[in-house]
Formats: sequence, structure tokens, C-alpha cells
Amino acid sequence: MESSTTPGGRTRREATRQKLYEAAVTLIAEQGFSATTVDEIAERAGVAKGTVYYNFASKSVLFEELLRHGVGLLTASLREAAERTAAAGGGKVDALDAMIRAGLVFIDRYPSFTQLYVAELWRTNRAWQSTLMVVRQEAVAVVEGVLREGVDNGEFSDEIDVPLTAAALVGMVLVAALDWQAFQPERSLDDVHSALSRLLQGRVSGRR
Repeated sequence: MESSTTPGGRTRREATRQKLYEAAVTLIAEQGFSATTVDEIAERAGVAKGTVYYNFASKSVLFEELLRHGVGLLTASLREAAERTAAAGGGKVDALDAMIRAGLVFIDRYPSFTQLYVAELWRTNRAWQSTLMVVRQEAVAVVEGVLREGVDNGEFSDEIDVPLTAAALVGMVLVAALDWQAFQPERSLDDVHSALSRLLQGRVSGRR
């Protein structure tokens, strides 16, 4: 295993893996998993084919690790948003609002990955299905944690279904962001965040 570091502090292998992730997600989004070859991934990443197999045993393993990597980044961004809000003295609604924005920022930065992730959630015949369910739950669990803390401190009703509400919030952000990018690209991130923030805070009925 190589240990030399890049100027950014990552090992060379980590930098190579990042190139392969980016190449794979772009190609698979463009033409599908089955139609994408290891040769194409290597060419798009600017590396030799052997480099792909040095880092990943197969194309399926590469894609499984891509999902793990991408959802891990999303989970980290959600957690950081909640922690920043808590450090600033904000409440749990503020934390959820910050997490919604963090999710939108992530999706705006990685639209191809988000499209793949959402598509794969609905498939049941993939070798990486169990991995996908695990990493999905890790992301949802961050939201569940904030909701449970809000219930415990009285900020939220103890009648809410925490797991379902957390999944609904994550799903709302994913679907709304994909709709934004596909059908309303002229809208700004701030505009989309504001609309979802109103939903979160129950201000869609007209009542103050």
C-alpha cells in the first residue's frame, strides 16, 4: 500500500480511488451499470486498467464502495450540520433545517451520485443491496438522533414516529433536490432550501 501523500494530505491511493469513484459515477449515470466497462472507467479516470483492479476486485466491488463512500460523505455532512447548530445554541428544528440545507448542498455538488443512489434504492437484485441498506440507515440514523433529542427535551411531540419521520425528511430532500435539478434548474439553492424550510416548520397552511 502506498503511503506518499498529496499536497492536500490524502494518500496517493485515496486520490486514485477518488478519481475512480468520479469516473464510475459519471459513466454509470450516463449509460448504466451493465453497459459501463472497467476499461471505460480507467480511461475516464486517466489510469491504467490494472489500477482499477489494484484498488477494487471488480466493477461490482467498485460500485459498492462508491455507494458506501458517497453516502458516507452525505452522512458526515448531515452530522456536521447538526453539531454546528448545537454548538451555536440552536434548537432541534434549527438542526433539522441546517441538515436539510447540508443535504441540498451535497446533492447540488454530487448530482450524478444522488441519481444513482436513489435509483439503486428501488432495486432488489443487486449484490450490494445489503450494503446500500446499511449505509442508508446510517444517514437516516443521524436525523433520527436529532428527532429523539427533540422529543426528549419537549421540542417535538412524543407522538411522532421517529424512524418514519426521519426517513421522510431524508426522502423529501432527495426527491425535491432531484426535481429541482431536472425540472426547475433556474431556482437557486437558497430558494429551494427556503421552500423545504417552510414545510419543516409547518408554515404551508397559512397559519403563523
